[in-house]
Amino acid sequence: MQLHDVYERARLSRDARFDGQFYVGVKTTGIYCRPICPANAPKKENVAFYPSAAAASEAGFRPCLRCRPECAPGTPAWLGTSTTVRRGLRLIADGALDDGSIEQLAERLGVTSRHLRRLFTQHLGASPLAIAHTQRLHFAKRLIDQTDLPMQEISIAAGYGSVRRFNDAFRNTYSRTPRELRHRRPGRVQASDVITVRLPWRDPYDWDGIIAFLQGRATPGVEQVIDRCYLRTVAVGEGAGILECCPDDADKSLRLTLHGVPTDRLFAAVQKVRELFDLDAPVAEITDLLQRDRHLAKLLQANPGIRVPGAWDGFELTIRAILGQQVSVKAATTLAGRIAQRYGEKIGDRHPCPQFSNSRKWGQGCLSPILLFPTPQKLARARFNGIGLVQSRIDTIRRVSQAVCDGSLTFEHGQSTDEFRQSLMSIKGIGDWTAQYVAMRALKNPDAFPAADLGLLKAAGESGPAGARKLRSRAEAWRPWRAYAAMLLWSSLSSSGG
Repeated sequence: MQLHDVYERARLSRDARFDGQFYVGVKTTGIYCRPICPANAPKKENVAFYPSAAAASEAGFRPCLRCRPECAPGTPAWLGTSTTVRRGLRLIADGALDDGSIEQLAERLGVTSRHLRRLFTQHLGASPLAIAHTQRLHFAKRLIDQTDLPMQEISIAAGYGSVRRFNDAFRNTYSRTPRELRHRRPGRVQASDVITVRLPWRDPYDWDGIIAFLQGRATPGVEQVIDRCYLRTVAVGEGAGILECCPDDADKSLRLTLHGVPTDRLFAAVQKVRELFDLDAPVAEITDLLQRDRHLAKLLQANPGIRVPGAWDGFELTIRAILGQQVSVKAATTLAGRIAQRYGEKIGDRHPCPQFSNSRKWGQGCLSPILLFPTPQKLARARFNGIGLVQSRIDTIRRVSQAVCDGSLTFEHGQSTDEFRQSLMSIKGIGDWTAQYVAMRALKNPDAFPAADLGLLKAAGESGPAGARKLRSRAEAWRPWRAYAAMLLWSSLSSSGG
């Protein structure tokens, strides 16, 4: 069956599995919709399919105000795309085109600007600039609908630079001003210095599995899990804030509440949270491949909607991975808490008593995370005395910290995974396990696989160096989703992994 026929069937049946994976341009109305749009389905000859919202927009269609394309789950960054496009999408999500040019983006990716445009058109049906524009527009539309932020702040948060550009973009796209669109929304959101937005996930989603993973590895003082909600401190620019992430199972979305995050950092914070909770993973494609393995098929039945947790900060995760070398998860978490307590910055003076947004459940108690994880500059010269670390771990942490300080080690999304692994493993004390684990979570490489992990070997019924070779050979059939296979194997154990 051709892809066009698959999309036609998905459109007519309003198949939620395809939501966000393609968009429907309706020629008779000039709008583009999600495949789950509740409006009466137009005739087959009156529709066209597009691989991205930006492609539909470039073809002259405007977003539907009924199904609201900006609320669709994000298009998986690696689904059906080249590695260069996947890396480019992540850089664009980080704001690479807000202040830079396509030529600068192409240079960071190691290709010519002409080749980059060709790749984006081939895989996404739109140019990098169109992708960035649609991304900004959709983010602004969500803020208009879900918050009472002033329009000037929304224009800043979405990266428009000026209210005039912001207004022009909405008039050209929706034939309405942002204020007119806000007046259409049902109900009102009470004005507040705390911002809450809803981030849709791609169903099925194993929230309990990912929250259990994060809870076992939550650094005391920096992160906390309370009643299925994840909270953590974050450094944003020159400031600091707190994230509160709770599930809305009925709405199939994550409710993100940001305390103290500056307006101009909202977009970056939202993108990081999407990656932290792996909201856009193409779970159907992952399941189709991994269930071909008999053992993984049983694990998938017990854990539908498996996800790979990301990381808020690559440096923080790397230090946590070093602490986890050859020790239990609990022991590594204890050590991370001691380091944060001694060398982390307290944010109590900035946020004396931020409140839980879910006041019905927790009352008016203060949020518990109060520490920012230590910076590379702080740990590069830290003594670590009395914390419980062996000298070899101390030396490795210092070397990694110094490498980040001098720029020889970065966690930039534009670099290839192989380049990153080589860079990280060139540091004494860092092996393949740590490099694969960090690539898996910080760089969000869906094919990273720490084959020598003791937990993975145990779950796969293997042991020792020979077992690692067997597991690595067996995992070739799991490409390009080996990171998800690792999560499934870890899920079969009570506690393992980094």
